[in-house]
Amino acid sequence: MRDACGIVFVGDIHRHWRYVEEGLAALPAPPRAAVLLGDMECDEPLDRLAAPLLRRGVAVHWIFGNHDYDGGPEMWANLSAPQRNPLTAPGALHGRVVEIGGLRVAGLGGVFRRRVWEPPEPPRLQARAELEADLATLEAGWNAAQRRALADALAAMAIWPEDWEALRRQRADILVTHEAPSSHPIGAAALEELARALGARLLVHGHHHVNTLSTAPDGLRVLGVASGWGVAADGAILWPGEAPRWLGAAPAGWRRERVPDRVGGPACP
Repeated sequence: MRDACGIVFVGDIHRHWRYVEEGLAALPAPPRAAVLLGDMECDEPLDRLAAPLLRRGVAVHWIFGNHDYDGGPEMWANLSAPQRNPLTAPGALHGRVVEIGGLRVAGLGGVFRRRVWEPPEPPRLQARAELEADLATLEAGWNAAQRRALADALAAMAIWPEDWEALRRQRADILVTHEAPSSHPIGAAALEELARALGARLLVHGHHHVNTLSTAPDGLRVLGVASGWGVAADGAILWPGEAPRWLGAAPAGWRRERVPDRVGGPACP
């Protein structure tokens, strides 16, 4: 996807911002924009943590992952609160389609959670407004504080059908998700269904800490990005991060492509 030149997709950072700092320092020129694929685990405001990108003039966009609420409301505020992050809060992509470098990029953060929706099963809940009544059915061993904490975590981190439905009525060139589609052995086909409804040609995900480039029979491409890695839209490695996890054979209906072996250099040749 040559028209995605200048965009770097960054896999789950998990507080290891040194991969980003070292990777950017090794490039002859910075990318124009970065898309963070979730699980940053912000122990400080994202504006501070993303300084390696911001001070080089790189526009920062992001979705959240399943670990971005691990530290509770404080960690979540460090990521998402506009008053803490005047520079990066406008880059939030979840539930939106935003133009980045002339491309329409849609974002869907979070992961599937059984209490809300675990494809291929139908959703248990459609909207966050249903959550309070549903949690009232928990057994008596759950106290009020525990119920509130679970409600907040699910509202923030789960993939909600209401967000999925709202996105699928829009149009985009690229869909970025934290969760993986069915190109990953434990991914969910609901995500490539969303990509196709959007008209997207490329789906980029994190979560599983793997570098993969897969193609479906209809030409939809899926790019998986490993933890801390910076990867271009064509799968070329701009900088390395944590050692990728092992990944087995491609699921039926998907063809694995060789990830381009270019390391460093601009986001397009």
